[in-house]
Amino acid sequence: MLLNVKRFRNETQKFGAVSKGDGPTDIRSTLETLMTLFPRKLFNDSLPQIHHNDKTLVDKELNKLREQGELLMFQLGFDADAFGLVFASDYKAKVLAGEDGRATRATVETFLEKLPSPCTELSFSKDKMLKEFRFTDSEITQLVKSGVLTVRDAGSWWLSIPNSGKFTKYFIQELEERRTTSHVKFQMKYHIHDIVGAELVE
Repeated sequence: MLLNVKRFRNETQKFGAVSKGDGPTDIRSTLETLMTLFPRKLFNDSLPQIHHNDKTLVDKELNKLREQGELLMFQLGFDADAFGLVFASDYKAKVLAGEDGRATRATVETFLEKLPSPCTELSFSKDKMLKEFRFTDSEITQLVKSGVLTVRDAGSWWLSIPNSGKFTKYFIQELEERRTTSHVKFQMKYHIHDIVGAELVE
């Protein structure tokens, strides 16, 4: 995530943005840099590197990468406007690695092959899954069981990252619930709201 920190009254320094000289920010390089911050060991390297998308990134450039089939976007589930970005190649590699030796592997492999490139959709209707992708109801159940789909409502499913629930839980709680020493008198939530309210971070 790009973090804007106001150093002085009129000066802003951007952290995470990779710029080529005086030219435009290289969004792909920026994402690659940001994704190295993803705590892979925390999840036993079972998840692709996930970046929480926010409005400070350049939407036009991100959409270009999605249209080129390099990026996949996911609804993270804890907020209607919270989305995750994953490189498509990393996603497919991690999903298949997690399916080794499982009965659902063949169905998941077929789903990944049928996944359009570029994949600009975040969810799939039952009609699309049955008629266009030609999956049976039992195969759709296998895809949900494997974690590549999660229920959106009665007739559709979100594209999903297997085992991403742990990421979402840590993402929401890690900073807010971090223990502080006895020298810190205010709880972490107080400090978070304080620096956001003071417009020191966005």
